[in-house]
Amino acid sequence: MGFTIEDMLVFGKDQYEMELIGGKNGWSNSISWLLMLEDVNVIKHLAGKELAVTTGIGFSTTEKLKQLVQALLDGHAAGLIINVGDYIAEVPQEIIDMCDENDLPLLTVPWDIIVAEMIKDITARVFFQGIADERIQDAFIAAIKEPDNQENYRPELLPYFDIDGTFQVALLTTDNLDAMDTVERKRLGYRMQLYLENISHNGCFFYYDSNFVLVMNDVGQKDMTEIIEGMVKRVKMRMPDVPIYVGVGSKLQDIANLALCYERAKAAVTMASSRKKDLLYYEDMGMYRLLYAVKDEALLQEMGAEPLRILDEYDKKHNSNYVETLEQYLKYDRSIQAVSEAMFTHRNTVIYRINNIKKLLNSELDSPEERIPLQVAFYIRNMK
Repeated sequence: MGFTIEDMLVFGKDQYEMELIGGKNGWSNSISWLLMLEDVNVIKHLAGKELAVTTGIGFSTTEKLKQLVQALLDGHAAGLIINVGDYIAEVPQEIIDMCDENDLPLLTVPWDIIVAEMIKDITARVFFQGIADERIQDAFIAAIKEPDNQENYRPELLPYFDIDGTFQVALLTTDNLDAMDTVERKRLGYRMQLYLENISHNGCFFYYDSNFVLVMNDVGQKDMTEIIEGMVKRVKMRMPDVPIYVGVGSKLQDIANLALCYERAKAAVTMASSRKKDLLYYEDMGMYRLLYAVKDEALLQEMGAEPLRILDEYDKKHNSNYVETLEQYLKYDRSIQAVSEAMFTHRNTVIYRINNIKKLLNSELDSPEERIPLQVAFYIRNMK
């Protein structure tokens, strides 16, 4: 998940007397770059995940610091380092509270620290971690595309992940994601990655095949749920105008099964997107798990059309709703009363329609063998 606030603190505590005083829940935020900041107007150019550093020369009052923090939140920054001393002798509690409330890491370094050297050091570490991350992402993509060619990905992932452990994939998308230009898509990815709290080096986040991909390694069920559902909640709160659809695949053992994890997550995110659901777990898809595994589109189209063809033609010719009536009839296990209530239609009218449907289909719809092809046809139609 990149070079994180946690990584920086490992050496920063001793080398730069760095202290995390606020926004501690953002410890896993990854850093894309460092930015020396003394003017809030510069923040409008942030792409996301930048770590801001200031001496406070332009933010010497609490009100100006509040404006800075709010601007960083709006710009989806990774965190803020304040060089305490001449301009900001002590960080106001109000600012610490604000960072805590929004999970924005707030760090301090003493005035005698040479900030330029610190920025140079951290920037180099971010850069080299970025190179490593690209290799890791390429290895995960290789595991997805060619799972049998394990020599293409196992050696690369071995130093960073428990490749014999469990893996789980979540796919994230939004409307028209693939139509975005690279810069816009990267900016959105940065923001979503910031909202994936409490996961750092046991996860990897990248863009692949029209979705953002989150690979999780040896993450427990409870932690996974908190990570994914927390991320969805934060996206909806901080980016209310951006619809998000997330599909979570099964947890499987060994990196060799990552391709299957991915395919199941893809089925879930496809269904979530088509139904405009924020979040869908593969295990909750029921019958659709089988249907989304079918790669033969022509077969699906045939099985979705042929059993209902006669009723489709009748509805089109007579401006009726026999297809909808049959769907409700099967959904409610042939209960006339339930269909009547669901369709706000008198039961006698429902009985009349069902009798005509049976005649058109030349079936009494009594046996499972008669009903299953029709039910499958409705499942297939609801996949789109």
